[in-house]
Amino acid sequence: MPSRRRILIISSGHPCRNPRPVKEATTLAAAGYDVTLLTPSPDPALALLDKELLKGRHFRHEIVPAPHSFSQRLRQWLARRLVARGYESIHALGNPAALLRAARVNHADLVIVHNELPHWIGTRLLASGQPVAADFEDWHSEDLLPADRTHRPLKLLRATERKLLHRARYVSTTSHALADALHARYGGPRPEVLTNAFPLQPAPSVSQPSTLNSQPAPPPSFFWFSQTLGPGRGLEAFLAAWKLTTAPSRVVLLGEPVPGFEQKLLAPLSSAQRTCIRFLPLVPNAALPALIAEHDIGLALEDPAIVNRDLTITNKILQYLNAGLALVATDTAGQREVLACSPDAGLILPRIADATEHARLLDHLLADSSALLARKQAARLLAETQYCWEKESPRLLALVEKALA
Repeated sequence: MPSRRRILIISSGHPCRNPRPVKEATTLAAAGYDVTLLTPSPDPALALLDKELLKGRHFRHEIVPAPHSFSQRLRQWLARRLVARGYESIHALGNPAALLRAARVNHADLVIVHNELPHWIGTRLLASGQPVAADFEDWHSEDLLPADRTHRPLKLLRATERKLLHRARYVSTTSHALADALHARYGGPRPEVLTNAFPLQPAPSVSQPSTLNSQPAPPPSFFWFSQTLGPGRGLEAFLAAWKLTTAPSRVVLLGEPVPGFEQKLLAPLSSAQRTCIRFLPLVPNAALPALIAEHDIGLALEDPAIVNRDLTITNKILQYLNAGLALVATDTAGQREVLACSPDAGLILPRIADATEHARLLDHLLADSSALLARKQAARLLAETQYCWEKESPRLLALVEKALA
C-alpha cells in the first residue's frame, strides 16, 4: 500500500462532463493516495450534477472561485482579438490566476494537469520546481476546424505542449496514434497510453429469438450521444446515407439540441423516415450506460479533417463497446486502432465513398440479425479483454508510482 502521498489533479472541466480526471482521482484514492481534485467554480446548472456524481468518493473536490467580473470578461475578449494581431496571452483561454494560486499552496507530491488552461499552469509549476505530470486527452493546438481557431493562442499552446512533453514526470494520452503524433511533433519521451475506457458495466442480456406467439422484435436501433446535438458532428452525412437504406432500423440521438438543428436533420427525410428518428434529452452520467445498452449499434462519427479528432479515441466509442453495441465508425486513425483489435465488432465507413456506398454497408449490417448479434458480442468481448478501466487503472498506478520514485 503506498504511503499517504499527496496527489493534486487540476481540471478546468466539470466532473460531470469530464470523466477522465474523476476516474483518475478515484483510482489513486483507492490505492491509498491523498487525492484532491481541483476545478474552477461550477456553472450553477451543473453544480448539482457534480455533487451527485462525487458523492461517496474517497477524495476531496476543491472548487476554486473564478472571477466573473466585467473587467475579467473584457480582458478575455481583448486577449482573444489580439491573437489575430500576433499577441498571444493565456487570458485568451481564461483566467488561470485563482487555480494557479490554489495549486501552489497545496504542496502536493505530484500535480497532474488536464485540459489546456491547467496545462499552462503545469508549466508555471515546473518553473518553480514542483513535480508535474500531464494528461493529453485532446491535442488542443490541433483541435477544431480552421474557422474556429482564429482567436486561439496556438503558438502558446504548442510551446506549453512541448514543455510538458519534455519536462513532465510523465505524459499520458488516449491512443497510440495520438502518442506517436505528439512524439513525432515535439520529441521527448513518447507519451504513455491510457484510453478513455470506463469500468465494466453489467454484461448486456442476449435477446432471445421471437416465437410464433411473441411480439416481433423491433428493428435494430442506431444510437448516438453527445453534450450538444448540433452541426459538425457527422450526423448530417450519416442520415444522408441512412435514408437510402432499405432494411428497417431506428435512430436515437441524445444531446442538448442547437436551436433549429432537429428540424434541419429531419428536413431531407420522408414522413415515414421521420417517425423512425427519436431525440432524447441529456441524462445523468449514472443513467447513461444502461440507456446505451438498450440499443444495437453505436455511431462514432468523428471528423477526420480535425487532427485531434482523427487521432484520439473518444469516450463515446469505448462506452459503446462496454454496453455491447456493434460499431459504425468514421475512418479515423483512433477508431481504426480500436477496430483493428477486433474487426468483427463493427464497421468503418470509408472516407472515399458516397452516401450510396455507405447505405449499402449499413444495409449489409442490418440485414442479418444473427451476424449483428455476433458483432455486438465481439464488441463487448473487446471491452472485457482490452478497453475497460480495469485494464487501464494498473497502468495509471504504475506511472504515478514511477513519477513519485
